[in-house]
Amino acid sequence: MAWNDEDDDPRIYKVVVNHEEQYSIWPADRENAPGWRDEGKQGHKRECLDHIQQVWTDMRPLSLRKAMEEAANKP
Repeated sequence: MAWNDEDDDPRIYKVVVNHEEQYSIWPADRENAPGWRDEGKQGHKRECLDHIQQVWTDMRPLSLRKAMEEAANKP
Protein backbone atom coordinates (compact mmCIF):
# COMPACT_ATOMS: atom_id res chain seq x y z
CA MET A 1 0.00 0.00 0.00
CA ALA A 2 1.29 3.46 -0.86
CA TRP A 3 0.66 6.67 1.04
CA ASN A 4 0.37 10.04 -0.64
CA ASP A 5 1.71 11.94 2.33
CA GLU A 6 4.39 10.73 4.71
CA ASP A 7 2.30 12.07 7.58
CA ASP A 8 -0.38 9.51 6.67
CA ASP A 9 2.12 6.64 6.70
CA PRO A 10 1.40 4.62 9.85
CA ARG A 11 4.45 2.38 9.53
CA ILE A 12 7.32 2.46 12.00
CA TYR A 13 10.79 2.85 10.57
CA LYS A 14 14.29 2.50 11.95
CA VAL A 15 17.39 4.45 11.12
CA VAL A 16 20.13 2.29 9.66
CA VAL A 17 23.76 3.04 8.87
CA ASN A 18 26.32 1.29 6.67
CA HIS A 19 30.10 0.81 6.89
CA GLU A 20 30.63 4.18 5.18
CA GLU A 21 28.55 5.90 7.90
CA GLN A 22 25.79 6.72 5.42
CA TYR A 23 22.27 6.82 6.86
CA SER A 24 18.89 5.63 5.62
CA ILE A 25 15.54 4.50 6.94
CA TRP A 26 14.13 0.98 6.76
CA PRO A 27 10.80 -0.53 7.86
CA ALA A 28 11.26 -1.56 11.48
CA ASP A 29 9.55 -4.91 10.97
CA ARG A 30 11.94 -5.99 8.20
CA GLU A 31 15.41 -7.47 8.38
CA ASN A 32 18.07 -4.96 7.41
CA ALA A 33 19.47 -5.02 3.90
CA PRO A 34 22.94 -6.60 3.72
CA GLY A 35 25.62 -4.18 4.89
CA TRP A 36 23.29 -2.05 7.03
CA ARG A 37 22.98 -2.06 10.84
CA ASP A 38 20.56 -0.45 13.25
CA GLU A 39 21.60 3.00 14.41
CA GLY A 40 19.20 3.03 17.36
CA LYS A 41 16.39 5.40 16.38
CA GLN A 42 12.88 4.14 15.56
CA GLY A 43 9.70 6.03 14.88
CA HIS A 44 7.47 7.38 12.16
CA LYS A 45 9.09 8.34 8.87
CA ARG A 46 9.34 12.08 9.60
CA GLU A 47 10.88 11.41 13.06
CA CYS A 48 13.54 9.18 11.52
CA LEU A 49 14.31 11.60 8.70
CA ASP A 50 14.57 14.49 11.18
CA HIS A 51 16.98 12.42 13.29
CA ILE A 52 19.16 11.68 10.26
CA GLN A 53 19.24 15.38 9.39
CA GLN A 54 20.53 16.12 12.90
CA VAL A 55 23.20 13.42 13.12
CA TRP A 56 24.44 13.10 9.54
CA THR A 57 26.21 16.41 9.28
CA ASP A 58 29.00 15.31 6.93
CA MET A 59 27.60 13.61 3.84
CA ARG A 60 30.98 12.38 2.62
CA PRO A 61 31.51 8.60 2.91
CA LEU A 62 33.85 7.55 5.71
CA SER A 63 36.50 6.30 3.26
CA LEU A 64 36.60 9.71 1.55
CA ARG A 65 36.84 11.56 4.86
CA LYS A 66 39.76 9.35 5.90
CA ALA A 67 41.54 9.80 2.55
CA MET A 68 41.13 13.57 2.72
CA GLU A 69 42.43 13.63 6.29
CA GLU A 70 45.48 11.56 5.33
CA ALA A 71 46.17 13.83 2.34
CA ALA A 72 45.89 16.92 4.54
CA ASN A 73 48.40 15.48 7.02
CA LYS A 74 51.07 14.73 4.39
CA PRO A 75 53.89 17.27 4.05
